[in-house]
Amino acid sequence: MELKHVFKSFDGKAVLSDVSLLFPEGQISCLFGPSGRGKTTILRLLAGLEQPDSGTVDGVGDRRVSVIFQEDRLLPFCTAEMNVSVAAPGVDARLWLEKVGLADDAGKYPTQLSGGMCRRVALARALAYDGAVFLMDEPFKGLDREMKLRMMELVRRSLRGKTALFITHDLEERDFLGDSVIGFE
Repeated sequence: MELKHVFKSFDGKAVLSDVSLLFPEGQISCLFGPSGRGKTTILRLLAGLEQPDSGTVDGVGDRRVSVIFQEDRLLPFCTAEMNVSVAAPGVDARLWLEKVGLADDAGKYPTQLSGGMCRRVALARALAYDGAVFLMDEPFKGLDREMKLRMMELVRRSLRGKTALFITHDLEERDFLGDSVIGFE
């Protein structure tokens, strides 16, 4: 995946100005830095949800993409199990919920789950979908340290050999998951 001389602005305010980045195939690339520097915009450009004002975005093409947004984006009228199944039909949703520690909560709706539990359902959904490319925007947001460590290990095992972009503000997450790190100051 690659951005070449990308410019992007919103309401006349430049967010990205002549940004060129290469995200190596088969690695987890980490965008690290403070809020407001354009990291999420880069993810949205790679996902095809935004278009650059100028420059090019290459490399995702028609490959299957799994995305974890900053928000959980769960369907409120679906149980945890259904939220995973909708994204990944034919996959054993209960197995993925078990992997994120929610096997006993498969029949609960998002309003019946804590914020951290919803986050883990979103994580299970993205991993179950099993894209060729993973785009993750603060995927461990809202998890306590012990659960975050468990989920980081699950992500590292699940993404072995896959191409991924991982956005974080957390040094521990960056150091644990990032095969390559791009700092945004």
